[in-house]
Amino acid sequence: MPLLQTLRVKILGPARDPMSPDTRRHIALIAFFAWVGLGADGLSSSCYGPEEAFLALGQHTHLALYLAIATAITVFIISFAYNQVIELFPSGGGGYKVATKLIGPYAGLVSGAALIVDYVLTIAISVASGADALFSLLPVAAQPFKLVTGLGFVLLLVILNLRGMKESIKFLLPIFLGFVVTHLVLILYGIFYHSALLPTLLHDTTQETFNLSSQLGWAFVISHLLLAYSTGGGTYTGLEAVSNNVNTLAEPRARTGKWTMFYLAVSLAFTASGIIMLYLLWGAHHVPGQTLNAVVFNDILGSWTLGGIDWARYGLPVVLALEAGLLFVAANTGFLGGPAVLANMAADRWVPHQFSYLSSRLVTRNGVMLMALAAIGILLWSHGSVTLLVVLYGVNVFLTFSLSLAGMCIYWWRNRGVEQHWVWHLALSGVGLTVTAGILVVLIVEKFGQGGWVTVLITSLVIAACLLIRRHYDETRLQLKQVDTLFAGQEMSAVANPPALDRTLPTAVLLVGKSRGSGMHTLLWVQRLFPEHFKNFIFVSVGEVDSQSYGGSGALEHLRDEVGDNLHYFINFCHHNGLAAETRLAYGSDVALELTRLAETIHGEYANCVFFASKLIFVHDNWGTRLLHNQTADVIQRRLHLQGMQMVILPMKV
Repeated sequence: MPLLQTLRVKILGPARDPMSPDTRRHIALIAFFAWVGLGADGLSSSCYGPEEAFLALGQHTHLALYLAIATAITVFIISFAYNQVIELFPSGGGGYKVATKLIGPYAGLVSGAALIVDYVLTIAISVASGADALFSLLPVAAQPFKLVTGLGFVLLLVILNLRGMKESIKFLLPIFLGFVVTHLVLILYGIFYHSALLPTLLHDTTQETFNLSSQLGWAFVISHLLLAYSTGGGTYTGLEAVSNNVNTLAEPRARTGKWTMFYLAVSLAFTASGIIMLYLLWGAHHVPGQTLNAVVFNDILGSWTLGGIDWARYGLPVVLALEAGLLFVAANTGFLGGPAVLANMAADRWVPHQFSYLSSRLVTRNGVMLMALAAIGILLWSHGSVTLLVVLYGVNVFLTFSLSLAGMCIYWWRNRGVEQHWVWHLALSGVGLTVTAGILVVLIVEKFGQGGWVTVLITSLVIAACLLIRRHYDETRLQLKQVDTLFAGQEMSAVANPPALDRTLPTAVLLVGKSRGSGMHTLLWVQRLFPEHFKNFIFVSVGEVDSQSYGGSGALEHLRDEVGDNLHYFINFCHHNGLAAETRLAYGSDVALELTRLAETIHGEYANCVFFASKLIFVHDNWGTRLLHNQTADVIQRRLHLQGMQMVILPMKV
């Protein structure tokens, strides 16, 4: 095995058999692992969302009590609303599928584009916030190294995700559990320590609120609270991750997804609202170079007297290291969710087909790499500023939330009287839509000039690019469909006594795909260019196992039937025309690799064989068309020529 290939296997792991019954069971996530892998984004937002909301209150920190209550309620409203998405779309896709199926393809495009940008920002903001937490332990002089450290963690997460989803989650599991346990203890202790203030807290908060309203008016109080509430909107990010990735969950998927959402909602509501209460009870204040969490946890640990240990000195580094670790785990959610959205959009031709391809480890490798490159670009542009990234983040998150919940409202209204309890579901979706749309409007209006315009611009550019890609694919698909139509009505039955193959005679090996017209184009041109020369015809095809192959029950079986039916057509056509023919079939995530293996086997059996394949040739060929269409024929031709086998590529103009 070559050195580079050996090193690759050591780093990324050996290839998996996509058709093995054990493969699906190995890569599927139970609710607990899904909580870790998909819920880390939501839970980690408690490290920066509550802080941004609390700081937005300015001097009016007594309003934090309302903020804590509203935060917990909002988490459960959005979670319960998204449970409906999980139930209706158990094959995954989340907000993209909801908007596409229930509103329309262009609404789906907007939601998908927003989700892609959102997941890129998930990686960027989680890494930046994690670096902030980590560097809160270091002297101010170390701050210049914070950005480089964040970029290093992005590259580490790329390697982990290229190894496989479950492998990355298992590696990060101890960090997640450490965060949950330490923050549970700190929040409970911090609130219990000031329990004497709790009986009068509501009364004092109400009195101070009335005093503030008498001075500045109720309009100021409400708008100030809404601004802080919306600024902390990053707290609710990640709740959509479960619905986007239901296809990765263990069966029964809907039930597993709901349990995952329950774990996430409870843990996030408790942690986020609990941290806001700690800020209020412990009088948290900004300290240069430190997060508010670092400040308040230092005060809490400093009050511990157990065993005469300086808990602030020894315990705080552990807590902040776990916070930083969880934020890096949350960045991993972007590497799980982003490629999943890209794969769904690739199936609908909004993005290049390559984003639905799986690697040998059954990972959407192209999506992982795109997420990494985009996140690195955002980090470099923003210099890792969490304050700026939170603004960019919030707009797209709540755009997706709003479209998803609007779609659910449309669904329940259309099915009123048909679905049981439709009134309750419609009311829940409507309340969720009101909350998320309200936060979206406030963020756009208040933060547009502070960076909100950047995310609007980026998302608009993504949408424009997707529209151009879809137009190209639709035009190409229409032309191929016209060719396929020529042979659609020529179904032929099997021949009872077909001609036998003779391995000593010239053999034409035709590499065919899903398009019947393309395959017939290759066959007819071979006969036209080499009349009466080839006596054997072998049709070779590879069933491409992509992200959609694991999208639901029976997906792999459908793939087998589709590829098999296509090959039977070519065999029957040859037999009816007195030509000896057979088929060779394989399945895999790397089409070029599987075709090369089949070619090597066939060449060993039929020494006098020539390989043929067709390739789309565009009138206006450019780098864009080469990007949107795989170059499988060119790759295989090069590999076969290097091994002394002849292959001819026949152009097919479209």
